[in-house]
Amino acid sequence: MDRMLVVVFDTEAKAYEGKKALYQLDDEGSILVYADAVIGKNADGSATVKQSNEQGPLGTLVGTSLGSLIGLLGGPVGLAIGASVGLLSGGIADLDNARIDSDFVDDVTKQLVSGKYAVVAEVQEEWTTPVDIRMEALGGKVFRRALKDVRHTLNEKENDAMKADLAQLKAEHAKAHADRKAKLQEKINQLDAKIQARLQKATERRQAAEREEKVKAEALKVKAEALKTKAAVAHV
Repeated sequence: MDRMLVVVFDTEAKAYEGKKALYQLDDEGSILVYADAVIGKNADGSATVKQSNEQGPLGTLVGTSLGSLIGLLGGPVGLAIGASVGLLSGGIADLDNARIDSDFVDDVTKQLVSGKYAVVAEVQEEWTTPVDIRMEALGGKVFRRALKDVRHTLNEKENDAMKADLAQLKAEHAKAHADRKAKLQEKINQLDAKIQARLQKATERRQAAEREEKVKAEALKVKAEALKTKAAVAHV
């Protein structure tokens, strides 16, 4: 099962130990780490990315579920970008892209307060005990949530309402006097642009999800082959 994993620690050093432990579990075949980052919470409530795995199966955090979650954990004041992560950009704080619910973000942010650190990772995990044992031994508090299916479509009620407004504006434009047509046309153009932007965002979200699933499937294949080879060597 694909899950979002957040482990909160009291110190940065412990967070790095937690990250190391995750990859030890990956090597053992207990989990598969798709992408990860170590973040710290600042006094102003923002989150700083201290370190991320740009070489993992998902590569850069931009556009991924993990990148979106990190943006959300930055809170209203946003995300302070660490020197090692220059590719994160605006627009990542999106619950739909993060594929989790707001209550999960709320639960994590209650623990990830100023001066604390967290390992944030997108993983494939079939059972929780291996991660929990390793992280608890390091003093980490574990939060996890299964990733929701990607929402490829728009909020239909909201979209229908916008289309109804657009249709009404066009009807008014057709009957309006010349002095009103220009103002109505401006409103029509603005609303139509907003609708098209929403459609484009839904398309981009779907395409990103398709790319991510393809990368994950390949990573699972590579992991299975590696474990098979490891088992064969062990029996020689």
